This record gives sequence, C-alpha cells and structure tokens, in this order.
Amino acid sequence: MAAIPEVTDPAPIVSGTMRPYQIRGRWYRPEEQPSYDETGLASWYGDQFHGRPTATGERFDMHALTAAHKTLPLPGLVEVTNLANGRRVVLRVNDRGPFVDGRIIDLSRGAAEALDMLGRGVGEVRVRYLGRAPRLGGGQRLQVAEAPAPVAGPAAPVSEPRQTYWVEVAAFPDAQAARATAERMGGPAQVQAATNGAMFRVITGPWPDANAAERVRQDTIARGFSSAQLIPSG
Repeated sequence: MAAIPEVTDPAPIVSGTMRPYQIRGRWYRPEEQPSYDETGLASWYGDQFHGRPTATGERFDMHALTAAHKTLPLPGLVEVTNLANGRRVVLRVNDRGPFVDGRIIDLSRGAAEALDMLGRGVGEVRVRYLGRAPRLGGGQRLQVAEAPAPVAGPAAPVSEPRQTYWVEVAAFPDAQAARATAERMGGPAQVQAATNGAMFRVITGPWPDANAAERVRQDTIARGFSSAQLIPSG
C-alpha cells in the first residue's frame, strides 16, 4: 500500500477557476474546502476530450490520473476510493464537472481503469480533498484490490457469456416522448418499457466493449442528454 504523496512545491491556484460560474441555470461557487470528504457517484470521460484544454489550461490526458470537480480549488489533489472494491487513488483535479445531478466527480479514463470502473461507467466512491497539487502530476495508485486465491485442483472450462454494453440515453414517464427521442437519436436507438409500465427508457447499442460505448455516451451527453449512462449486459 503506497503512502499519500507529500506536496513540497505546490502549484499556484488558477485564479480564474475560483470565480462563481453558471451551468444550465445553476450557480457553482468554488472555494477552499480543507475538510471536504463526500460519498457519491463518479463517472468517467475519455477519447472525446483527449488533448483538449482543461479549466486550468492543462491538456487533458485521458491516460493520466486526473479528475474534474465542480467546486474544489484547481489544481488540487483528492483521494478517491471505489467503495465496491476498496481500490484507492490520488488524482490531480484540473477541470470542472461533472454537471449531472447525483455525481460528485468525473474521472479520467486512466483513473477509472485504476479504480476498476471502466465497465460500469458509473460507480459509488468516496472523495477526500488532500490540498494543493504539485506543479506537475501528483496522481498515484494507493491500493489495488487483491485477486482471490486460486482454487486447488483442475477445473472444467466455463463458457462465459460475451459482455456487451448499451447506452441509456434518457428515461421518460411518457411513451410518446420516449419514441420521439429515439427517432431523434436515430440509428440503433429503441424504446424499452419498464416491467410496471411506469417508465420508458431510450437505449442505444449494443457495443462490444466499454470504450466504444463510452464514446457513444460522451457524444450523447454532447447532444444534450446529460444523464446518459452505460449499461453492461450479457
């Protein structure tokens, strides 16, 4: 288990990132939050934003251990724990987001991979603010879940079903609204009714791997469906 890195040469806070700002009619007010320690949902972003400038002016590297947060100082460091498996990482926070209700942090692809969250797309995490980030880097893996001990003796091969992924675009209480959205999305979009008939989900897919589905999810978010999420199946 690695220790949390000590920052001896912190980068200055990018002053422009500490001004209040408004997204979709909602105001966000960045501030120093030394006791920040929250549990909630994390999502991740990758190919679509790779190489683009972040809120600090740094280039987004989807393979680096970085993250986006709505109100913490930039650049800063956070400790993120995947509550499903105990994996922990330290991430450099250099961007703003995610602007989706219920989600408290957006992870780079590299961070999601380190936390074993690529397949699900969204997972429950604990986020703890550590303070200012160094001038460069700062991301680090702290703890990796141990693999289960092998079972002694020969085992018969098991044929596992192929994992595929869908993207849930949105959900509606009205079937007509769901059908209209599916038509707007085009391609493989379809409407799936809940078993009780109370909700109608618009889904699109399937895709053979999480990366392909994530690219579609990011494109779907860019088209205005901010709650789009990955759904593994198979």
